[in-house]
Amino acid sequence: MDDTELHRERILRHVSPIITGRFVGFQTSYTREVRIGRPVAIAVFLTAGIAQLLASLFRMKPARRSLKELRKGPEFLVTPVRLRDDLGQTYEIEMHGQLPQSALHRGDLVQVRTQPQADPQLPVRLMQVVNLTTMQPLTPRIPTQWSHMGPVMLLQAAVGVFVAGAVIAVWLG
Repeated sequence: MDDTELHRERILRHVSPIITGRFVGFQTSYTREVRIGRPVAIAVFLTAGIAQLLASLFRMKPARRSLKELRKGPEFLVTPVRLRDDLGQTYEIEMHGQLPQSALHRGDLVQVRTQPQADPQLPVRLMQVVNLTTMQPLTPRIPTQWSHMGPVMLLQAAVGVFVAGAVIAVWLG
């Protein structure tokens, strides 16, 4: 057993939605992928396909993405953040997305609002942090499934819904 194992600090999982403590630092970041649910992806894919079919009839080149590519979802940055409370206990929470690195400095007093994640093995997720030293509220921003699909595909899906609705209305009426 070496010297680092003797003095390894214990990292705790916090269960309360609010944690107040001193900012210890950011750990090494990595990316995680969010999968888009099959019903949402199929609905957008099919309705956008109607608009893409119409565009091809008018010899316009539509923006086309495969269903597999659409379901893959956006990747976002995950950064473990460590805080230390007044009792000296260290907590690790996950921050999804990005904050300006200059917004938090080692030793700043912070209050974070957290939320449990779907996987109970993962630390709680940081939803908002207030730097009590500077009184600056901060919220990390991550890509959503809608931003991943893109405005062009969502516009095509809206046109597809409109065209399908018009065809059904004419057929029934």
